[in-house]
Amino acid sequence: MLARWLPAAINTRPTEWSRAAIGMALGTLVSVWLCGQVFGIEVAQHLIGPLGASAVLLFAVSSGALAQPWSILGGYLCAGVIALLVAHVLGRTLGSACLAAGMALLLMCWLRCLHPPAGALALTLVLADPATIAMDWKAIEPVMLGAATMLLCALAYNNLTRVRYPKSASEPVARI
Repeated sequence: MLARWLPAAINTRPTEWSRAAIGMALGTLVSVWLCGQVFGIEVAQHLIGPLGASAVLLFAVSSGALAQPWSILGGYLCAGVIALLVAHVLGRTLGSACLAAGMALLLMCWLRCLHPPAGALALTLVLADPATIAMDWKAIEPVMLGAATMLLCALAYNNLTRVRYPKSASEPVARI
């Protein structure tokens, strides 16, 4: 019975694990560094969790539907707008953060841009640090800068390391 709880063996070589790990580290570093240069380190550090989670998808499972460019950009935009709207209307509470994440999920599904780290972003923005709260609606700017930078890093790194990214619409994309 416990064997059903274990996942199947990973079907990739350790060299691929290393390639993905280096890409994740570099992509996250560049995204957070650039965001910190433009918006301040407090804001950038507050976004590091969702960006790191996005990096796992973009560098380790880049062929998946959740890791395609529209998924990250659309997902982050949906989550950012919903989170800030909910924070303005209902305040910055744990309940409103959870509601924002759920609403962001619905919008991402409807717009076909599901990206799980964007759910974390919605939670993060509602329960934001004082520097991010002070930005008000301009908090969308560091969110989208971080997402776009991560995407550009994934495009460059994956293709330079011979991993085709993104998948074209005609290519089969792994479904989760």
